[in-house]
Amino acid sequence: MEAALAVTRLPPHDPRTPALSVVDMHTGGEPLRIVHAGCPEVAGPTLLAKRRYMRQHLDYIRRRLVFEPRGHRDMYGAILVPSELPDAHLGVLFLHNEGYSSMCGHAVLALGRFALDFGLVPAPPEGSREAQVNIHCPCGLVTAFVECEGGRSCGPVRFHSVPAFVLASDLTVDVPGHGKVLVDIAYGGAFYAFVSAEKLGLDVCSAKTRDLVDAASALTGAVKAQFKINHPESEDLGFLYGSILTDGKDAYSEEATTNICVFADEQVDRSPTGSGVTARIALQYHKGLLQLNQTRAFKSSATGSVFTGCAVREAKCGDFKAVIVEVAGQAHYTGTANLTVEDGDPLRDGFLLK
Repeated sequence: MEAALAVTRLPPHDPRTPALSVVDMHTGGEPLRIVHAGCPEVAGPTLLAKRRYMRQHLDYIRRRLVFEPRGHRDMYGAILVPSELPDAHLGVLFLHNEGYSSMCGHAVLALGRFALDFGLVPAPPEGSREAQVNIHCPCGLVTAFVECEGGRSCGPVRFHSVPAFVLASDLTVDVPGHGKVLVDIAYGGAFYAFVSAEKLGLDVCSAKTRDLVDAASALTGAVKAQFKINHPESEDLGFLYGSILTDGKDAYSEEATTNICVFADEQVDRSPTGSGVTARIALQYHKGLLQLNQTRAFKSSATGSVFTGCAVREAKCGDFKAVIVEVAGQAHYTGTANLTVEDGDPLRDGFLLK
């Protein structure tokens, strides 16, 4: 009994600094560290205001969660906060190695399970095979549908996105080391630049990850320098999150199409990227390559994991024609932890190697 109790006892730590209690998950290989206790209050009347407050006043929490020695440069985090939307079950702020995203599909898929299993939403009626979880993301309200049995999650999760649209198609961008390349920019809760890896001299299915990261990062930098990103409804959402290199197989097929997403500070998504799949579906629909309710499979070149997606209905975002996209995937729990800070630790807030 004493040995069992010792396992749960916190190590020596600064008593002025509460431990961050986290649940770790992954979706398609992409990690998610969910903080469910220990985070100071994130002030602000709206979720976007909370996002700004977190960035300005509580960024050390992000660094402690995702940086070494507690994390790594490709770790991803989620802070649960109250939402001002009456229909939302929870609000969430997404954290990565560079800052704060506006949307994260792999996190939504994991949070759907977490919210049901940890009692953040009412248990579904007896006999229900699916529970609905309304998650307020910085980009807007996203609805997750969680397969369940006996009130507990038991299978894949799907979600319906915010309106997804194409900002620019066949945009000519001068990419250092690659020359002029035609690029598409689409929004799935965050903005991405899309290009077939072949146009950058690479095969997304067989190239070394380092080569793909270098090419995607060059593309992101070029787009940021040469094209102004604007969101029609919110200045906070008007930024390029990253670039997605594809196998070029955009026409509808029952076979999976492969891509890799490089976002933030050269962070590599291990999953097919939920918001990226959303944006890519919007792009394929915009180009007439995909019809409503045609489901496609999207494979990660990093891990081989698969998400599915389809455009379920048309919508609007400002003056842009848009679609609501359904994305589905499987999340898994990997553990729990209490992250502490010891007084006098010079690396208490973390570091990154590059």
